[in-house]
Amino acid sequence: MAALIDGLPDAVALRCLARVPFYLHPTLALVSHSWRDAVQSTELYKVREEVNTKEDFLCVCAFDPENMWQLYDPNRDIWFTLPVLPSRVRNLAHFGVVSTNGKLFVLGGRSDAVDASTGDQDGSFATNEVWAFDPIARKWSPRASMIVPRAMFACCVIDEKIVVAGGITVCRKIISNAEIYNPEKDVWESIPDLHHTHNSGCSGLVIGGKMHVVHKGLTAVHVLDNVKQGWTVHEHSWAPGPMAVVKGSMYVMSNGVIYKQEKEVQRVVVSASEFKKRIGFAMMGFKDDIYVIGGVISPERWNCDIKKLSDVDVLTLGSEQPVWRQAAAMTRCRGTILGCTQLRI
Repeated sequence: MAALIDGLPDAVALRCLARVPFYLHPTLALVSHSWRDAVQSTELYKVREEVNTKEDFLCVCAFDPENMWQLYDPNRDIWFTLPVLPSRVRNLAHFGVVSTNGKLFVLGGRSDAVDASTGDQDGSFATNEVWAFDPIARKWSPRASMIVPRAMFACCVIDEKIVVAGGITVCRKIISNAEIYNPEKDVWESIPDLHHTHNSGCSGLVIGGKMHVVHKGLTAVHVLDNVKQGWTVHEHSWAPGPMAVVKGSMYVMSNGVIYKQEKEVQRVVVSASEFKKRIGFAMMGFKDDIYVIGGVISPERWNCDIKKLSDVDVLTLGSEQPVWRQAAAMTRCRGTILGCTQLRI
């Protein structure tokens, strides 16, 4: 077998390849079969960790087109398109999405596709399927299914393990079940249930290393202090609206303003009035900034089309006066954002 780089041991050559930015990896794979095998190996991921060359990417999935994900590289302001998620569910939506161990995980959800002849939603109301995308091998693979099918649920990573809780299962039944997934063993285990359910879905945030489960319209927040001991319930008068966590602090967009939520006090950060007409967007903390991505603008007149957006607006928080800027728009995805998370490669 030929050496990766003439005159160098393969271990040293691999460390050289690990310093090449991720966006150039497809080009490296064209050099030779040995280079292709190297850049698509799990060993490269480990070496990138050793030499501290991992990069952070933003992962986004929108309603249009179906089951497609894109990665955003903030250092180069460019987007990549991933292979289509091979789910059996058309227009998969209301799923959980997280990343851990260098892989993107898409869990559960239901179909947002509508049968034109009947007006009914296509497929099952909730699925328990789990998919993992390996960015090094550049492919999706199925993983162990969740114990309980669910959609519109809370999903977070705690200590490199995935925790899911609550949501809606088959027959539109609200559930309080919770479970935890070990990605190394590919095994799910049940953990204590939430203390109560609510007649809507829920979402999850990690604040201070603890998972917080928030139900829209409720002040009661479930907090996972310890997986074995289960959940505690805390009352919070948080402002309603999309939430994002940046450097351990929570920010909320409410009534055209972004607030920093400090315990029970909301501190005004900046105006966000331009987003009042936009719905279905994602708001996420990414590195040191807040990203507002995609969404739709409803028509002012009945005979106008809904405007599907691919815009990406970024709020830089590091300065004394936070300022908005526009990042490169998504190149393929547009419209309502179905999932958004950060991936380190």
